[in-house]
Amino acid sequence: MIEVKKEGILLSKTDLEFENEGVLNPAVIRVGDHVHIFYRAVQLWNQSTIGYCRLDGPLNVVERWEKPLMVPEFDYESQGIEDARIVKIEGTYYMSYTGYDGTNARGALATSKDLVHFTKQGLIVPPISYAHFVYLVESAGKVNENYYHNHKFYYQESDPDEKIWLWDKNVVFFPRKINGNLVFFHRIRPGIQLVCVKNIKELTEEFWKNYFLNFQDHIVMDPVYQHESSYIGSGCPPIETEQGWVFIYHGVEENENGHIYSACAALLDLNDPSKEIARLPYALFSPEFDWELEGDVNNVVFPTGTALFGDTLFIYYGAADSSIACASVSLSKLVAELLTHSTKNNETSIKSILSLRP
Repeated sequence: MIEVKKEGILLSKTDLEFENEGVLNPAVIRVGDHVHIFYRAVQLWNQSTIGYCRLDGPLNVVERWEKPLMVPEFDYESQGIEDARIVKIEGTYYMSYTGYDGTNARGALATSKDLVHFTKQGLIVPPISYAHFVYLVESAGKVNENYYHNHKFYYQESDPDEKIWLWDKNVVFFPRKINGNLVFFHRIRPGIQLVCVKNIKELTEEFWKNYFLNFQDHIVMDPVYQHESSYIGSGCPPIETEQGWVFIYHGVEENENGHIYSACAALLDLNDPSKEIARLPYALFSPEFDWELEGDVNNVVFPTGTALFGDTLFIYYGAADSSIACASVSLSKLVAELLTHSTKNNETSIKSILSLRP
């Protein structure tokens, strides 16, 4: 098993009004010697904004703002801006996040040239009801039956008069274009799906209709192992190596104590990340310390960003939905360990998405 070092808590809540309930799930990007962190800051009534701090090196906080960097402005995010991730693509920073309106949680995007001023691009996930999703997916043929297990959430545990869209979260962009395309993960439970477009404007209703009519082709990963048996979701932006994209994601297992969130790792093909090369058959790391076992949500490590210094990969994560912590691992050793767990029958992996595009 790969050795992971827990570096401990990096950020905790303060008495400031915008983050007096908790800080968690940070977007992370290294620029030069500094690491910029855009974290989810929670205040009373579970309302979230994006806070900011800067690190000198991987662990030393040298600047932390006393007001949020990004706040809700539009209806789709009226109750919260949550769980951001960030990458830089051809001179532009792409910050994906979840917009929460009190009922619906859906992936959105903001862009920036300087990491200070962000322009919101709006929702980038499908404007579709759960019923319509099921109809389109069923029209295409058989899909993992677990994709239909969410009907209780949409129809029995909600106000029947309330409009609930398909929840589509954990939007995570790749840090460069692949074959001239923007590529990003998103998550409709229980698996992880992949989108490939020339530009964001292609994400029309017609695009999503065709996407769901071929939904099986877009599923990159489904749960396989016990530690991810309930569902999985995108975590950190993929890290490019010679052997493939190292993808740190989260897996969820349910037991008698509730859900347990772990950090997981896979290796995806460089030119076609819809192809899984390898996946760890065990969790990369799981809740074990007090700050991970007990908090606003118990038993949670939720990885959302990384920074590479030399061969050491620092993984930043939300701990028990209450604080931000960090773990570190040798990237080369992680890749080597992944390659010892190559996905069997890789030749029968899902149909290439990228090869379908010019």
